[in-house]
Amino acid sequence: MMTRIAMLFLWCMAWQLQLHARATTELNNRDTLVQGGVQLIFVQQDPAFDPQVADRLKATFFQVYPVLVETFNPSALREVTLTIDTAYDGVAYAHNGQVVISQAWLRKMPGDVDVVTHEVMHIVQAYPRGNQPGWLVEGIADYVRHRFGIDNAGANWSLPDVADDHHYTNSYRIAARFLDWIERKRKPGLVKTLDDALRNRTYSEAIWKSETGLGLDELWATYTEDQ
Repeated sequence: MMTRIAMLFLWCMAWQLQLHARATTELNNRDTLVQGGVQLIFVQQDPAFDPQVADRLKATFFQVYPVLVETFNPSALREVTLTIDTAYDGVAYAHNGQVVISQAWLRKMPGDVDVVTHEVMHIVQAYPRGNQPGWLVEGIADYVRHRFGIDNAGANWSLPDVADDHHYTNSYRIAARFLDWIERKRKPGLVKTLDDALRNRTYSEAIWKSETGLGLDELWATYTEDQ
């Protein structure tokens, strides 16, 4: 009869072999591209992932990332890894130079190439850890997707009309539409100012009044009345 130690040893060996096989597969499906001083390491865990979607994701990265770096943060990372993950069950996330996008999501929404635009903006943001309002962080990223996106229409993605139950703290597209209104009608350039303040640890709610003449809640009230 096999001892528990022997069984544990065999289990560990099998797990290591699985990890090695996955690492080998990723290495064989890793594409390193360099354009305009920016490097993209594109990893597709599934070698059968749609090559047309892969090419569009790569093209979107190189079209938007250098522009976002130049516009918002010239000190942003020049090397980004983008992984199409077969196991991740969300949509996408970014952290420390890494972007992960769910293959299941791209299979469902192959036209959503501007998920790249939103996620790489998080890399450009590179805000230090602190008490930055999460709604504003995500609102800026979706504002950037709206402003710099390549094919939002192809993903049926747009900023929503204002509804009674909306509030800027709803984040994402709702906050992005609010920022877009401020940029167009109250204070052009405010998003860049907010982005700089968040990165430099100088953000406080007082910035809204100092930049626009209205406090944050006053701005929201004016915004909703203007629709």
